[in-house]
Amino acid sequence: MVVEVEGFYGVYMLYCHPKKYKGRIYIGFTVNPSGASSSTMVANTKGGPGRPAVGAPGEDMVLIVHGFPNDIAALRFEWAWQHPHVSRRLTHVPRKTKKQSSFDFHLFVLYHMLRVAPWNRLPLTLRWLRQEYHRELPPLLQPPLHMPLVFGQVRARPIPKSQGRAAEKGEGGNLQDVAPQRCQVCYHEVQDDCLRCFHPGCALTAHILCLAKLFLRNEPGNLIPVEGVCPSCDRSVLWGDLVRYKKGCYGDLEDISTSQVRPAPALIHLMPHIHYRRFSRFCQKELPPLKPLPDVDEKC
Repeated sequence: MVVEVEGFYGVYMLYCHPKKYKGRIYIGFTVNPSGASSSTMVANTKGGPGRPAVGAPGEDMVLIVHGFPNDIAALRFEWAWQHPHVSRRLTHVPRKTKKQSSFDFHLFVLYHMLRVAPWNRLPLTLRWLRQEYHRELPPLLQPPLHMPLVFGQVRARPIPKSQGRAAEKGEGGNLQDVAPQRCQVCYHEVQDDCLRCFHPGCALTAHILCLAKLFLRNEPGNLIPVEGVCPSCDRSVLWGDLVRYKKGCYGDLEDISTSQVRPAPALIHLMPHIHYRRFSRFCQKELPPLKPLPDVDEKC
């Protein structure tokens, strides 16, 4: 199953197969995951700063982290993943050991990155594109619960300009045809900089800063909310989903709704692309572990 994501910004990991370069890892940024591998191969043959001169076919795009709000945030994540011992955010990460493969080390760095600021507050998704490479996460390195861990291919889909404008203006699509709206948090008039709830029938309109302060009232030390309760419909919402909805991203609404509703246990194995840990959270019981997958036989 291929999932389409609008407003796509991702950072991926490639694994090299050719005998001369077997086990070599490449970290890159893309807005088009379906074309990233081939474009990376062209770039590698030409050479470039920080890029291994692979220059041979046989690369697997193993996983990709997506959900970044913009390209700047994704590029900063890419740089830190490539240079963990230079980034001031990752000074606590141990260096690679002789017994540790390059693949395992880069995974180890990634797991640490998802747990530290500022990335632990972003609405990211960790997607395994090739399930045979999957590694079980250590209990102490589990990503935050708001970050889905999913399997399967992903395809970027551009946001239609008309769709983005309609999301900014609300359901009517024309601000001149409706009466001025008021923020449901501060009750002042709302201009262009506002958020709306994506739940059907919810009429929430709020200033971004007002809603952020409301969501962070129990977390005064943070700047970016993770989730909160809509003051209009009283349903739980993820901050990242509200921002994506503001930008005109409607393709993820089906996945968003599954995170708000307690699923039937019988449906868990029918939806492998949905966050497995989130199911155990809402079912309020321990779920059977996923079957272990074969290890990658490589050393670097």
